[in-house]
Amino acid sequence: MKHQTFSNVANRLDRLPISRVHYQVLTALGIIYFFDLADLFTLSNVAPALIEHWGVKLSTIADITAASFLGMFLGASIGGRLSDRIGRKKALNCFVLVFSISSFLNALAWDIPSLMIFRFLTGLGVAAAMIVTNSYLAEFFPSSVRGKYISLCAMIGLVGVPVTNVVSAFVIPLGSWGWRLVFVWGAAGLIYFFFIRRLEESPRWHENRGAYDQANAIMDRLEARAEKEKGPLPAPKEAAEVHTVKRAGYLGLFQGRNLKITIILSAVWILETFGFYGFASWVPSLLKSNGITMEKTLWYNVLHSVGAPLGALLGSMISETFQRKWILAASAFLTAIAGLLYGMTFIPVMIIVFGFVVNVTERIFTSNLYAYTSEPYPTEYRSAGSGLAYGLGRFSNIFGSLLVGFIAVKLGYISVFLFIGGCWLLCSVLLILFGPKTNAQQI
Repeated sequence: MKHQTFSNVANRLDRLPISRVHYQVLTALGIIYFFDLADLFTLSNVAPALIEHWGVKLSTIADITAASFLGMFLGASIGGRLSDRIGRKKALNCFVLVFSISSFLNALAWDIPSLMIFRFLTGLGVAAAMIVTNSYLAEFFPSSVRGKYISLCAMIGLVGVPVTNVVSAFVIPLGSWGWRLVFVWGAAGLIYFFFIRRLEESPRWHENRGAYDQANAIMDRLEARAEKEKGPLPAPKEAAEVHTVKRAGYLGLFQGRNLKITIILSAVWILETFGFYGFASWVPSLLKSNGITMEKTLWYNVLHSVGAPLGALLGSMISETFQRKWILAASAFLTAIAGLLYGMTFIPVMIIVFGFVVNVTERIFTSNLYAYTSEPYPTEYRSAGSGLAYGLGRFSNIFGSLLVGFIAVKLGYISVFLFIGGCWLLCSVLLILFGPKTNAQQI
């Protein structure tokens, strides 16, 4: 049923100048991104140590990776739905706690089954926190700069990748126990709780549920803080009608306009997951299995990942300059080419150069995909819809990691990169033909 909005949240948020209010949100959620992504890549760094000290096979690494992605699927699906019910902030607090504690438990693993269980729980928390973070960012920042700041938050998070790789390169060689310290590092996301004192609940979430008093109260506080820093605010545009929804089930994701959005975003996330994690999760193990020492493999990974924050920064700079679908399509194509070239050489300089390029172009893609995924759905379906698409991508990698392991063992090193490149090329074609346009549209 339609009701006239009494809080006019969308227009009131759009008129806010970028101020300390926004930077506080960016800091708090950037911390989630940082340790979320840091934790996500701990296993790829630890895998060579497990191969060396526990004597595990590549197929076992694939099993552990599959457990992580099963957790991500459930986390993204449950997390998005839960945040649509209880609110973005409460859900964030819950899932940051889950993935931080679970990461610490990884450090205490005593055998492969226990490690698989703890990786499952870590994946659940990581994916859920990521989905809710993106929904909050999409709902909070002005529509004219929404993509820029979601990409900038991703850049903050992606700094966690090279930092984690550096930490791994120093602590893993310390001894047969060194890999455990990498998981302890991943648990440091708990510092998020020191930065959330002034993080408000999403006023759009309150408004969408018809809780206009709560939405107005939050907007009044945000506007007062912005006026104190920036001076008088311009008048907001006239209020439009909004849908108030008490409960929005998953069925709505497969009806009307939402159906096309759900299909396209799910397919893109599945292909991205095959392409992204096929590279990031397997390269250290593949290099080691092809005669490159563990120490060199770890430092190659460090040099590759320096490109990650650079790519996210570039992604944020161009996010509002071009339609995001075209940015995504172009960066997917370039990632495919760089990945294929990476798989065709064992020359150290070329490994570093092509690995760096893959990290740059892939992070341009990923930083914009997080914004792109949160935009097409209406508020009542935003977390559930983006969570389903993201979750299906992660679920697919249960089979993707097993498939990559099979390709690596049965068909050889280069075949892995042919598979990865093909996924990126198909992703690019799909976006060109069917991807919706989203820039600067009020959500």
